[in-house]
Amino acid sequence: MRAMWHTPAVGDDEGGLKARQLVPATGGSWSGLLFDNAAVGLPPALTWTFRVPFEPVDGEPVTLDVDWLPLPATGWRQLAGHAATSDAFAEPAESSVYYFGHRRYERVEVRVSEQDGSRIRVAATVSGDIDGLGPESITVDAWLEFAGISVQLGDAPSAEAALARLAEFTDVDGLVTDPDPPGIAFHFVAGS
Repeated sequence: MRAMWHTPAVGDDEGGLKARQLVPATGGSWSGLLFDNAAVGLPPALTWTFRVPFEPVDGEPVTLDVDWLPLPATGWRQLAGHAATSDAFAEPAESSVYYFGHRRYERVEVRVSEQDGSRIRVAATVSGDIDGLGPESITVDAWLEFAGISVQLGDAPSAEAALARLAEFTDVDGLVTDPDPPGIAFHFVAGS
């Protein structure tokens, strides 16, 4: 297996936490979520989450999380070369650094530069420090492990129905039902 490769985060060092303190650690992950909410008129959409852990800062855990990011890929194994940007928090993506709580960032840019099986190499930049964490922008480049795709749809009462609906949004070849799914959603992981 190829070694995990990470570059230190770079960014503006204004404020309390310094960007140079944010050194990506191993153990990052990426996952998908197919979700709808008919009650508020939200149609089904497949979005992606990227989690980059950093080495602890003063003994405390720190992660960069990018949630709800749509990528125009045709399959979960074809993400290399795809990129997406969100210019405002929750429009559509939410990016935050977890350090004693989630600290939001306004803008996010994510590019998947490589894919090796279920691992992807992601370059991400978050900017616009909404909550005063410190760095105005943070850029990371890290390899992440696939953590599966969750399906939480109002019209998918079984794992089989959930997988069939997921196939409308991404190639499901190579995915198997997680026998012990986290939470209330159906969860699919890479088969062996």
